[in-house]
Amino acid sequence: MSTYIKNFLKFQPLLSELVARDVKIKYRRSVLGVLWTLLNPLCMMIILSVVFSNIFKFDIENFPLYVLSGQVIFNFFNDATTSSMTAIINNAALLKKIYVPKYLFVLARIFSSFINLMASFTALLLVMIAVRAELHWTLFLSWFPLLMVVVFSLGVGMLLAALTVRFRDIMHLYSVFTTGLMYLTPVIYPMSMLPDRIRVIVLMNPLTNYLEMFRDLAFYNTLPSLGALAIGIMEGAAAVVLGIYVFYKNQDEFILNI
Repeated sequence: MSTYIKNFLKFQPLLSELVARDVKIKYRRSVLGVLWTLLNPLCMMIILSVVFSNIFKFDIENFPLYVLSGQVIFNFFNDATTSSMTAIINNAALLKKIYVPKYLFVLARIFSSFINLMASFTALLLVMIAVRAELHWTLFLSWFPLLMVVVFSLGVGMLLAALTVRFRDIMHLYSVFTTGLMYLTPVIYPMSMLPDRIRVIVLMNPLTNYLEMFRDLAFYNTLPSLGALAIGIMEGAAAVVLGIYVFYKNQDEFILNI
C-alpha cells in the first residue's frame, strides 16, 4: 500500500496539470469561460421548470430548486463517466512515449468534473438565496451524498475507461444509456407520481438514492436513514472495487489496443 501511495504522490503534479488541461480545453475560446459552469445549470433549470411545471402541473414547492438539485447529481455523473470513458484513448500518444500510471487520466477527468459539480452546487445555493428558500443546518451535510456520487462515478469511470479501450462501440451506446437513465432518475418528477412497478425500477437506480438523500438534506431538513446511507456506501464501494479490478486486469493490454 505504501508503494502505491508513494507512486501517487510522485505523479501528483502531473495529475494537477491534467486536471488544469481538461478544464482549459473545455472552455477554450469561450467568451464567458468557466462562468458557463454556473450559467449552464441555471439556464437548463429555467427551461425545464417552465416546460414541466406547465405541462405536468407537478405540485412541488420551489419546483426550480427541485429540478436544479436533480441536475446537480445527474449532470455530474453523466459528465464524469462520459469523459472518463475516453480518458485512456485520448491520451494514447502520451502513454506510448513514457510511463505514467494510467489511472491518473481517469482521476483527472473525475476531478475536472468535480470542479463543475462545485460550480453547480454554488448555483443551487444562489438560487436558494434568490427565491428566499429556508436554509436548514442540514444543508451543510448535503456534501455527504455528493461525495458518495463522486466515489460511485469514479468506479463507473474506471470500468468504462478500461472497457472502451477494447470495445469502442461503448462510446456510441453510452449516450443512449444515459438518456434512458435520466428518465429513470427523479430529476424532473416526484416519486409520488410513479406507479408501483415503475417506482421499484427507479429505486433500483443508485442515483435515485443519492439524489433523495441530497434533497432531504438540502431542502427538507431531514436526515437520511441509516439504511439509505448504508446502501449508498455499499453501492459506491462496489462500483470502485469492480472498476479498479477491471481496470488493473486490463491495463497492461491498453497499449496494444489504443
